[in-house]
Amino acid sequence: MWRVVRVPSVVEEDARQVHRSGDARQRDRTRLRCRLQSLLLTQGVRIAITEDVVADVEAARLWDGSPVPAGLKARLAQVWAQRAVVNEPCRQLAKMRAAIRPEASTAMGRCVQRLPTLRGIGPVGTWVLATEIFGWRQIRNARELSGLVGLAPAPSQSGEMARDAGITRAGNTQVRRVMVQLAWTWLQHQPTSALSQWSRRRFDRSRRLRRIGLVARARKLLLALWRYAEHGVMPEGALVKPIG
Repeated sequence: MWRVVRVPSVVEEDARQVHRSGDARQRDRTRLRCRLQSLLLTQGVRIAITEDVVADVEAARLWDGSPVPAGLKARLAQVWAQRAVVNEPCRQLAKMRAAIRPEASTAMGRCVQRLPTLRGIGPVGTWVLATEIFGWRQIRNARELSGLVGLAPAPSQSGEMARDAGITRAGNTQVRRVMVQLAWTWLQHQPTSALSQWSRRRFDRSRRLRRIGLVARARKLLLALWRYAEHGVMPEGALVKPIG
């Protein structure tokens, strides 16, 4: 059976590059931070990775009171310099994202205008949702949206036994990762919303249930944000940011 495939335009595809570049830079920053910590732990040194890390390494002492070896300090300084180089493009990408203004009449423009008005939804989450899925995909129903992001149940059947084996984890990785992050922050910024209250009533009984509830909350939040971005339907009980 033939199906119509929605292919993004050159402009729509190019709009993704800003946040995808930022995501790659963020992974580089995390990788370099972990390298700094692991190098320090080889000598049993535990210090916070802050802007003063080079000075802190100079003042640090090993278990026997001796200073950090010169070779290790030189390597730490090199890794820290690499992290400083990565930080500057992150700032530039944030400015590039803020400078892009899609037309309000387009789906992407509606998404960029509406989503940031909700508490707990920042520029990064807005831009990922707008460029990756809401701004150009022609979504017909909730089941299709969940499948596109990989938050749909994965059925498992063997003989007469049938059950759900978690989520599919297929589809758009960027959106799925952002939705899990937004599901965490939604509880903090939208505690009175219907979604937060439902999640607490059903999943706050144990740590295992809270992990399951995180995925369920991410799926429901994705659907609520889609209805708000596409049709202007406010999530039930959600709070908006103060104007100005």
